Amino acid sequence: MRKPDQIKPHKGKLGILLPGMGAVGTTFIAGVLLARRGLGEPIGSLTQMDTIRLGKRTDKRQPKVNEFVDLAPLADLVFGGWDIFPENAYEAAVHAAVLESKHLDPIKDELSAIVPMKAAFDPSYVKRLHGTHVKTYADKAEAVEQLRTDIREFKEKNGCDRVVCVWTGSTEIHILPTPVHESVKAFEEGLKNNDPSISNSQLYAWACLKEGVAYANASPNLSQDFPAADELAREMQVPLAGKDLKTGQTWMKTVLAPGIKAKSLGLAGWFSTNILGNRDGEVLDDPDNFKTKEHSKLSVLDSILQPEQNPTLYGNIHHKVRIEYYPPRGDQKEGWDNLDIVGWLGYPMQIKVNFLCRDSILAAPLVLDIALFLDLAKRSGFQGVQEWMSFFFKSPLHAAEVKPEHDLFVQMMKLKNTLRWMMDEDVISHLGHEYYD
Repeated sequence: MRKPDQIKPHKGKLGILLPGMGAVGTTFIAGVLLARRGLGEPIGSLTQMDTIRLGKRTDKRQPKVNEFVDLAPLADLVFGGWDIFPENAYEAAVHAAVLESKHLDPIKDELSAIVPMKAAFDPSYVKRLHGTHVKTYADKAEAVEQLRTDIREFKEKNGCDRVVCVWTGSTEIHILPTPVHESVKAFEEGLKNNDPSISNSQLYAWACLKEGVAYANASPNLSQDFPAADELAREMQVPLAGKDLKTGQTWMKTVLAPGIKAKSLGLAGWFSTNILGNRDGEVLDDPDNFKTKEHSKLSVLDSILQPEQNPTLYGNIHHKVRIEYYPPRGDQKEGWDNLDIVGWLGYPMQIKVNFLCRDSILAAPLVLDIALFLDLAKRSGFQGVQEWMSFFFKSPLHAAEVKPEHDLFVQMMKLKNTLRWMMDEDVISHLGHEYYD
């Protein structure tokens, strides 16, 4: 069993780098700055707000998560990143129009001091965006080297002891793994040859791995979920997590689908559509980019309901997902779901959900938790895919020999049991046999 004394204690500053400093990135940064001044609560953050039960219920041991495990405190966090637009974090936050002036004005100076580095960017992977704040390079190998230099200079300039990276950039066109993704050697050759299967986000992931920086992917892109990245992560002893933040509609699916399965109710169809008007919505208005997101969203139900094990209840589900770009709505996303469920003797029933949410408000606390847990994983000597962090993602990374776990409640149990195991506490099964044996 791993002992707590094997976890390196946090010390000094933790740098959090964000490729893509738009609505999600700036909302995350602003929220942390406000929280550590006592001007806002980090609601939605498991690491800051949640507790963890230790031992039996009768022991009444329920510390907060950030009191139980050695996480970097908010005061030690330093922020930076890259973007295809030159606006500083304050200007970008104003443009994103997620947070009101009452939240941005008190931290204007701090946000204004966070200026993005030039991005490694090829618009062919994100067709609706045309940035001007971009690097020039002869090939993708040179792009990776420039990003590595950025990481080292950021760390030195800000006096960071450690750095983690969370991709908060846009959804790219749908890319399937090719032979270039099969090994470190093949990928390195692909970089030199400007292989079209190597997208923008893969450049950042590779640069981070080469620099020993833990990396997570908050988008549905093929970014680090391929054999070459896993090989390099293990060689460099770097944790990986992802992909695609589980915030709105898919979060609801991972709540409702386990309930339907637990009741042994059937499911004939699930229709989902949502409207949003932020930059993410604009990008997803392109069919090639939407295909990447669609693949991520559609994978959830099969994993939870396991139709191959119960074809009578779940063998013929009509599952459809739509996303519509609607500029007037901005970051205030609205999702509609219609579930056609089946009950006793085959009688049909329906569940309808109308979720009016705020995309970046839901995403920001997840970015914080992911960054802090990545840092903990790195200090704990973990490497490769961190399946215990599946709770935060639509398409969680997982071991090659198993299917991903999408049930939100199983994911939560796995996450907290991992923390208990790391700290040499008993894992909890909820059996409770001592009360009736």
